[in-house]
Amino acid sequence: MVKPVIFQIVGYQNSGKTTFTTKLIQRLTADGIKTAVIKHHGHGGKPDVPNEKDSSKYIEFGAEASIVEGNGRLILQGESEEFSLEKQILLMDFFQPDVILIEGHKSADYPKLVIIKEMADTALLYKLNNIQAIVYWQEDTVRYIQSDMNIPNFSVFDEEAVNFIVHLCTK
Repeated sequence: MVKPVIFQIVGYQNSGKTTFTTKLIQRLTADGIKTAVIKHHGHGGKPDVPNEKDSSKYIEFGAEASIVEGNGRLILQGESEEFSLEKQILLMDFFQPDVILIEGHKSADYPKLVIIKEMADTALLYKLNNIQAIVYWQEDTVRYIQSDMNIPNFSVFDEEAVNFIVHLCTK
């Protein structure tokens, strides 16, 4: 296995990406697989940061990055025009994970799971590359997916989806 393995979980807003990613993290961790996660804040604007903390003040006054460490916890804040996905992956590589899960960044070309919540979401299947599996919410979408695609697909309620992705990430 080439380390770290990079795998994406993508879908539209409120499709269940975070819930699925959490299940994957729990399972990989239980199996002794060191896992790191990159999440794309796709809701517009900058992610929230704790206000009035020293680390936020440093950024506010012009620092490019600020790290706070205490009792084994490290919090990094950075400010830049853009942090490319590749730079984020390089940053996560510092922690020497076996697997890096990426939630979002749909257009990146890493192996990915696509979550389809409703029929309109199936348009994603024709826009994205390197789809390894599909998780669907509604039975009417599975008939469409199965008739048109030769990609493994699972109900969002089927734990086999987690097993399948864990196997892909650890083989």
